[in-house]
Amino acid sequence: MSVPVVELRQVGLTYPGPPPVAALRPCELAVERGDFVTVVGPSGSGKSTFLNIVGLLDAPTEGTYLLDGHDTGALRDADRTALRGRRIGFVFQSFHLLPHRSALENVTLSMVYNGVPRAQRLPRAREALTRVGLAHRMDSPPTRLSGGERQRVAIARALAPQPALLLCDEPTGNLDTANAAAVLGLLDELHADGMTILMITHDPEVAARGARTIAIRDGVLSEQRVREGSAA
Repeated sequence: MSVPVVELRQVGLTYPGPPPVAALRPCELAVERGDFVTVVGPSGSGKSTFLNIVGLLDAPTEGTYLLDGHDTGALRDADRTALRGRRIGFVFQSFHLLPHRSALENVTLSMVYNGVPRAQRLPRAREALTRVGLAHRMDSPPTRLSGGERQRVAIARALAPQPALLLCDEPTGNLDTANAAAVLGLLDELHADGMTILMITHDPEVAARGARTIAIRDGVLSEQRVREGSAA
C-alpha cells in the first residue's frame, strides 16, 4: 500500500498553563492519497489547532505526525517550512490575493519561496489557472474578478507547486450560494482527478461533499461518517 499523505499517531497539543489546556487530545488519523476528508466541529472545538498541526504551522506537543512519509517532528524549522511549501497547498476563506497583480502574476509569485525553479513558474501558473477554468482571465486583476473567480485563483495558486495535500479552511465562507456551489464543484473535480483534499468547514452540507467526515469536539477527534464505497 502507498504511504498515507497525512498520518497522525497519538498526536496532541497542550498549551502550557497554568492551567494547561488540551487543545487537541491524542488522536489517530490516516488520510490516504486521493482521499477527500472534511472536518467539522463547533467554534472552539479544536479545528484551528488541528488545521495548524496538519499545515505544519504548529508542532504537536506529543505524538508523531508523518506528512507524505516524512516525520515532521524530526525536522528543523527551516526544513519544516520547506516541506510545507512543497507538499501542502493552502486555500483559505479570505483569498489573500495581491490586488494590483494579475491572476497569472498572483499564482506565479506564490512559487518564488517554495522551491519551484524559475523556468517552471510561469508554465505551472498557466496550467493551474487553466485547470480551474480561468484560462480566459489570466490577465485580470482580482479587483475585476467575482468572489468565485478569486477563490479559483487562490485554488490555482495552491495547486501550482503540485502539492501532495490541498488543505482548505472554510473555502466557501465568503461566497454566495452560486459561487460556493461552483467552488465545491471544482473541488469535486480535483478529487476525481486524484487530488488529496482535507477541508475544514462548519457547514454540514459542505461537509457531506467529502468521502469521509471527521468531527472534533472539545479537542477529541472521531470519525463521523464514511461515504459508502470509500476507504476508512
